[in-house]
Amino acid sequence: MAGTSSAEPPTGEAGPASRVEGLTPGPLLVTENERLIEQLLRICAAAGAEPELVCGAPPPRQLWESAPLVVVGDDVADRMAGLSRRSDVLLVGDDLDDVDVWRRAVVIGARQVVFLPDAESWLLDRIADAAEGVGVQALTVAVLGGRGGAGASTLACALAVTAAREGMRAVLIDGDPLGGGLDVLLGGEAAAGLRWPDLAGSRGRVNAVELERSLPRLHALSALSWDRGDALTIPPEAMRTVLGAARRRGGVVVLDLPRRIDDSAGEALDQSDLGLLVIPAELRAMAASGRVAAAARMRLTDLRAVVRGPAPSGMDGAEIARGLRLPLAGELAAEPGLVADLERGRPPGLRARGPLGRFCSAFLTEALAGSGSAA
Repeated sequence: MAGTSSAEPPTGEAGPASRVEGLTPGPLLVTENERLIEQLLRICAAAGAEPELVCGAPPPRQLWESAPLVVVGDDVADRMAGLSRRSDVLLVGDDLDDVDVWRRAVVIGARQVVFLPDAESWLLDRIADAAEGVGVQALTVAVLGGRGGAGASTLACALAVTAAREGMRAVLIDGDPLGGGLDVLLGGEAAAGLRWPDLAGSRGRVNAVELERSLPRLHALSALSWDRGDALTIPPEAMRTVLGAARRRGGVVVLDLPRRIDDSAGEALDQSDLGLLVIPAELRAMAASGRVAAAARMRLTDLRAVVRGPAPSGMDGAEIARGLRLPLAGELAAEPGLVADLERGRPPGLRARGPLGRFCSAFLTEALAGSGSAA
């Protein structure tokens, strides 16, 4: 990492502050303040970003216009006034009592004034977002079973497979340690990549690109499941960190969650956009589902029912959903050949014209459009 003495680039010239393998291109830093340079380089390293450092002002026009984020020290702000306006400029102030810092921010077109160390965590997140090219977050769907064996894991897997088949970025996260492993449903229990026990110690912020690269890649989607060891819990901090990283790259993230809402499942529901409760069309399943729905709705406002047939009781999906006071996302008929497909390593949802494939495609179209529930 370049220092601030003889290793500095000449004033007005830019040079990468580091060339550390694994870091992604980061912000443009413009300052002559040695203490601030040290702080900013440390924050960039923590964010996994490789900055361009200009020890002087103004910086070269090409760097100013092309950097994903520009962080300007207040010590050089007065020399930046002639540069073209651009978005994503931050001014790092030196004195909370200096009212003129806001004037200088307006002059250079800064959208925020930051004071360190108070705003260090906020700035780290902005730098990491810029380095990762963060845009619209993923549609995040939590799937739960109304009772054991309801078919929640099958639906979660089918949603992710359908999203990937239709060209979306898809991540499938197994949040149920007693569910048998979604990698098994995908036919990839031996696939290389990290599992939950490898990520149980995750805290703070994980680089979204590196996380996805480290997971098993199966049927054009990334999957996070369990190994065959004895680990049975996910710390809520790890769920918060991993799910936050998975969501930052857009597309669709599908969660398979347990019926018992522990702290980790609660954290996952907090980050979900909507939930699907899978309910077999049976009276006993309806009664059990009411308890699961009540617990899930404490953390998630948009919870919808998926009623799975056949219906020996004669009740239809609308009647069951109404009894649970849930909107109906749709009814699922039995999937012909599902058991045989699983034995051959063909995951649920791979048949685009089957009941699962048709439901998932319609549901994702409606959910991504942000309008109503899918039939």
